[in-house]
Amino acid sequence: MGGDHGHSKVNLPDLKQWKWEGTPLEVTQQRLKARGLNDPWASNEAWRYQGGFARAVTLSDVLLRGFKWGFAAFTVALAVEYALFPPKKGGH
Repeated sequence: MGGDHGHSKVNLPDLKQWKWEGTPLEVTQQRLKARGLNDPWASNEAWRYQGGFARAVTLSDVLLRGFKWGFAAFTVALAVEYALFPPKKGGH
């Protein structure tokens, strides 16, 4: 039951690969330690600051994402339109 369709095995990355040292979470851990507390889940949030996720998203990333494929699709659509439905000459 449950309708898992054979996809019941989920591969999760090892949590030990994410370290909160050297991230903004380190400041939070230091503040907590000063109060005698600890955040055991900090390593679960450390992935946000490491690897490909750490790169900041720029305005050009947002505006130009998909531009190459979109322009190619526009060019193909324009070529098909002119090939199948050529513009009429003269008149309005």
